Amino acid sequence: MAEFENEGLRLEVPDAHLNDRIRAKLASGGYEGHEARAALMRLRPGQRVLELGSGIGFIACLCARVAGAGNVTTVEANPDLLPVIAGNLARNGFDVVTVLHGAVGGMEGGEAPIAFDAARSFWAGHIADEASAAERVTEVPHLGLRDLMARVRPGLVIMDIEGAEAHLFDAPWPAHVRHVMMELHPGRYPDTVIKRIVDCLSASGLTYDPGPSRGRILCFRRVRGR
Repeated sequence: MAEFENEGLRLEVPDAHLNDRIRAKLASGGYEGHEARAALMRLRPGQRVLELGSGIGFIACLCARVAGAGNVTTVEANPDLLPVIAGNLARNGFDVVTVLHGAVGGMEGGEAPIAFDAARSFWAGHIADEASAAERVTEVPHLGLRDLMARVRPGLVIMDIEGAEAHLFDAPWPAHVRHVMMELHPGRYPDTVIKRIVDCLSASGLTYDPGPSRGRILCFRRVRGR
């Protein structure tokens, strides 16, 4: 078990989940640095947060410290990461954060499970596709974003879901969402998908937020009066 400190948070990650690159990022404090910066710029105490793609629970811990642990819901598809997330939340005093297991495959979920590729590196896990090796694929609950947003009513939605964001922008988003922060994965879809994301959020009353946006981290904020 490897131990790290990032943004004043204590994180432990089993050695089996690490390689040299991610170990170096965690050791230097650069792990998910752009996402952390974006969240800290816009998150406020008491704001409800929905995070898609927990990873090791770092961003969930960061949000819990600012917004309050009871206001944070985080979703992770990889079953091997669930005890890692729970451990990191607990050791930082945020064990009341709601952790949900499943993959968000679209606005609507499904009763049947969805195939998930756990990948060799935890940060690269994604909904299985034709390139997924059979030994890495597992079935997980199929969650829908519409239901999650109705249950959580987040003011801030954060997502890093390795391309599954392509399926979440076919209908307007609800007015209670004030901020959206996502990591784009342009290697997994064409530019037309990025345009559809931007157009959908614009139609939902949100506009590009240049302050926290950086590189592949694309952020939106609600237009005043909308």
